[in-house]
Amino acid sequence: MANVEVDRIIDRHGKDRSSLIAVLQDIQDSFNWISEDHLVHVAKRLELPLVDVYGVASFYRALSLVPRGKHIIKVCKGTACHVRGAQLIQEELERELDIEAGETTEDMNFTLETVNCVGTCGMAPVVLVDDKYHPAVKPHLAKKLIVREEEGED
Repeated sequence: MANVEVDRIIDRHGKDRSSLIAVLQDIQDSFNWISEDHLVHVAKRLELPLVDVYGVASFYRALSLVPRGKHIIKVCKGTACHVRGAQLIQEELERELDIEAGETTEDMNFTLETVNCVGTCGMAPVVLVDDKYHPAVKPHLAKKLIVREEEGED
């Protein structure tokens, strides 16, 4: 079943070496991670050595080779966010989720990540939840971001 979707992605981009990054990004978007089976299938379909496909997939931090949660929470740790309390927000989210940054909850509902900068310094500190920006987050309100996702709110 997964390879059917991967085939659709490859067909959409074309069976060309130059489409590798776009194909991997779309697989990441569809499955929230890129499995070993995905890598092998892409290598075969694009007629590339598996080591080359793995090399690209493992090079970019935006691509994940381990399963991630249904919801991805990213804490911006850029300079503006850092000086406005990003570390405290991260620590609060780690407490609430009972995981460290870079980990996924046991129920596979949340993955907590840090990013260097999201380019929204005027709104610092910023937290992204599933690519939705939450500006001026306060540490004591970080739990609300989790509750909103659990309850399916926007």
